[in-house]
Amino acid sequence: MSDSAKLSHTAALILQTIDQGCRYGFDVMDQTGLPSGTVYPALRRMESEGLISSQWESEKKATAEQRPPRKYYRITRAGSQVLEQSQKRYPLLARLLAKPRA
Repeated sequence: MSDSAKLSHTAALILQTIDQGCRYGFDVMDQTGLPSGTVYPALRRMESEGLISSQWESEKKATAEQRPPRKYYRITRAGSQVLEQSQKRYPLLARLLAKPRA
């Protein structure tokens, strides 16, 4: 992403959530309180921009746990740089995820 100023507050929140250890979509939704219609398009957009990367878990593991396979996300080096800039742009961002959700 060439211009970090274009990262929205919501996208910055999702990126920070991934950086803090939430690795798949439902986990991000649970931590942020954002709906799937916000989270999944943002994940796709951030992946296409190179801020995050993804990998599907093995079918075998998902089947053993009796659930569909999960797509796991991780922040890239570029994503970490953009997140750092976003935290300066949105000073309250760090505190949004500091409190555990009930």
